[in-house]
Amino acid sequence: MTARHDGAGRRVCRPADGCCAPHWGRVCSGCPPAARGAQAGGRSASSSCASRANCYEWAAVKRESDLPTRVMGRRGGVAFKRGQTDSVGVPSDPEQLYRLLARGNRGPASVWGHQSKVMEHWHKEFRDKSDVALELPTGAGKTLVGGLIAEYLRRADGRRVAYLCPTRQLAVQTARKLDDYGIPPSLLIGQSKDWDQVDLTRFQAGGSIAVSTYSHVFNARPRIDAADVLILDDAHAAEGYVAKPWSLRIRRRSHESAYKDVLAALSSALDPLLLPHLRSENPGDQYRTGIYLASPAAVAAQANHVESVIRDAVAHRKVSDDAMYAWKFLETHVADCLAYVSYREILIRPLIAPTFQHEAFNSPKQRIYMSATLGAGGELERAFGRPRIHRIPVPAGWDKEGTGRRFFVFPEIARDLASDPKAVAPFVRRVIEQAGRAVVLTPETRVADKFREHYLPENYRTFTAQQVEEDLAAFTSEPAAALVLTNRYDGVDLPDDDCRLVVFTGLPAKGDLQERFLHESVGADEVLRERIRARIQQGAGRATRNLRDHAAVLVLGRSLTSYLARQDIQASMHPEIHAELEVGVDASLGQSSDDVWSNLAIFNNQGPDWQGVEEDIVRNRETYDRQDGPGAAALQKAVRSEVAAANALWSKDHQFALASIKSVTDQLRNAQTPKRYSSLWSYLGFCVAHRLAEATGEAQFQQTAASYFREARRNSLGATWFDRVAPVAAPLAAAVEELDPTDEAAMNTILAAKDLWLPEAFQAALSSRAGLQQTDPDPYEDGLVHLGRLAGASKSYGDPRDGSAAKPDAVWIFDSARWVIWEAKNQATETGEIGAEQARQAGGHRRTTEKAEGAVAPGDSICVLASPKKKVNDGAYNVAEENLYWVRPPQVLALFDTLTRAWQDARARGLGATSTAELAAVFREHRALPSQWLPTLRQHPLWRTPEE
Repeated sequence: MTARHDGAGRRVCRPADGCCAPHWGRVCSGCPPAARGAQAGGRSASSSCASRANCYEWAAVKRESDLPTRVMGRRGGVAFKRGQTDSVGVPSDPEQLYRLLARGNRGPASVWGHQSKVMEHWHKEFRDKSDVALELPTGAGKTLVGGLIAEYLRRADGRRVAYLCPTRQLAVQTARKLDDYGIPPSLLIGQSKDWDQVDLTRFQAGGSIAVSTYSHVFNARPRIDAADVLILDDAHAAEGYVAKPWSLRIRRRSHESAYKDVLAALSSALDPLLLPHLRSENPGDQYRTGIYLASPAAVAAQANHVESVIRDAVAHRKVSDDAMYAWKFLETHVADCLAYVSYREILIRPLIAPTFQHEAFNSPKQRIYMSATLGAGGELERAFGRPRIHRIPVPAGWDKEGTGRRFFVFPEIARDLASDPKAVAPFVRRVIEQAGRAVVLTPETRVADKFREHYLPENYRTFTAQQVEEDLAAFTSEPAAALVLTNRYDGVDLPDDDCRLVVFTGLPAKGDLQERFLHESVGADEVLRERIRARIQQGAGRATRNLRDHAAVLVLGRSLTSYLARQDIQASMHPEIHAELEVGVDASLGQSSDDVWSNLAIFNNQGPDWQGVEEDIVRNRETYDRQDGPGAAALQKAVRSEVAAANALWSKDHQFALASIKSVTDQLRNAQTPKRYSSLWSYLGFCVAHRLAEATGEAQFQQTAASYFREARRNSLGATWFDRVAPVAAPLAAAVEELDPTDEAAMNTILAAKDLWLPEAFQAALSSRAGLQQTDPDPYEDGLVHLGRLAGASKSYGDPRDGSAAKPDAVWIFDSARWVIWEAKNQATETGEIGAEQARQAGGHRRTTEKAEGAVAPGDSICVLASPKKKVNDGAYNVAEENLYWVRPPQVLALFDTLTRAWQDARARGLGATSTAELAAVFREHRALPSQWLPTLRQHPLWRTPEE
């Protein structure tokens, strides 16, 4: 390995020099080659080292002096070391510990005030809690806080403490920092057979803090299995590491030939119409990218056969090594898992990892989760399988202030680039060339490959995560290079001139198949919002690692651009990021690419022209408070029952699982936005009740299964997954016909609208049709309000004379089932295009209405932009929210006529005092139920499947 030099030309220590990890990168005074060679032969050679403070051998001898039972050979005889305690003694709390350590360490002179407050909270209120989480933004000294708590517990209570990081690189950085702070680390990374036995023994004897990776705990054979306390760093990024031992992935590869065998074993659990496409070598795009759930009830019924097929595949090495390790956890538990199927792979895993049965994680007395962003909604508990995690509040000040400054750039909503998407790639290449080095964050390999092919400058050198796992110097020493990372948003620190550009391409919601299923098939964005938010905040901060640091963040991909342009998403971010995103969107939306380039140059120069913008960001961030997403409180409340249900399923206690599922659905029933996520739990309730009915023959469980099936069907409206699972026992469940909630609300409202059943009022409502034929805004908006009454909205209102662009033109509310919110541009001409500003305005009306109503919009509520234009500018697609649809005025008139015919028929039959079901039957004949006409309003989404 070639020597590395610092900016002053001085040689710095590298692993090849024999220096221990905490000293890598330090200036080396220069061990003579002979001395370095002698070091390999024995520890006594350290006496001849010219730079003992930086040398591995001196560090090793120093470490040995702290180990009470170590016997050391010395010149002139053998000396037994007497037992002794650490030289600084036993402190009263973590802060006092650091005052003692600071006398001779290489860390800061004292802890910061916010670090002191966090440690004080832990020491006074949470020291005896089994699961505790603390949040400190990047740059706020999280490692020192975690290290001091760890060292305090080691010294005061004699506990063995392991500090876990997501990656080896982060573990090396952490060990180096702990050593600087005077906290003895034992760095245990890589293959355990290569670990330094002295370091391992020191940890096991309570003489040091083990610094390792998640994989050495969450493993079929964990080597970190004797800890009394676990410090879990970057906990927001841990779900994949935690779930990995229980995740059996079977890929469609030539060298992993088990895919078709397992697919055949799961065939009875899938929609029969789906199977030919999954078996085909050339499926359509829909089937190539779709994620499907195999019915858990059918999988359980065929579990023995499925396990036999997998067991054979493992025995004949027809699956990957990771799959073979996972099988050790999943054997005899396939019936307790969910099976996700796509064209490219099959994933079998529990919904929530059963960590309660994993002793290396479950047996420690305390687990401390550290993160730069925790949030709400139960994400942390689901990721780690814990029913409750206590949270230490963010210290005052750091709830507003972040680290460094980011400038978000959105090229795809610049005026000329939105009109000519082919011009985006040259613009991006120009930005990258100007920056020199760039870190590129992508959600999946396909997106990374596309970026390399189309967006990187010619002959640009690229690096992957594996190539910089031990040392980033290979990347940072190149003047023109790109570090392209896939589904990796943490663990890379590129401060100051190491990197000034982060390229973010694609929404970071494409982890394993379960995550993609929840996001793409179920549409349960609420349950993933914290995960996505954390990845965005962490990814955007890869190149801003201190208060004075700055970096541009280039945002690419329609899904990510529209996501970050949403005001509710911005409000859910840290106030600093919120203010930065606002500035970034305003500096790109509708601007020319030349203007965007000029803004970027002003930011990079960090001169007087930027200072005004800087002041705006600082002023705005102080006015913001981070807002939890809709339904977050309900999701947080439900997570204890979710974990209980998942654990009961794993333990095969199906009656307790069913009771816990009932608690989950009850807690989510009154929440407005998690309905699609609730539909999945209702379907799991159906599957569990069906299994109990099969096992016991009790009619009560059959009725429960039918009830859960109907509930799942109702709450999954608008999602794609429900119709793709095998119809196990569906005829029984579907035997009782039940109206869609929106249909039921509409029919009840119509029956209660006694004035509309009177001839004068009815004719007056019909006369509003003329307004829907005009271009004058006032009568058109008045017509929309009357149309809502005919449709059965319990509230239909607007203010056609308000003229405020911030308010919708009409709002239809169908009780708690659904809202339909209108923005009318009927006065526009057919020529031209729907622009980004119109799409952004219309998409924001849901939040405006929520404020006016003082309530959260029900799940699957929609905003409708009515415009006669025939084309949509790409900029509109780039900022459109996923609830925004576009209709043309003739469609609105057609809906008015459909509802009129249904009303006329019902009035002719004298159904004004009839039952809801009878009225619904008449409206169904005319296709006038909301469930029938809503699809016509949703034919043209102003968002579409991203092409990235």
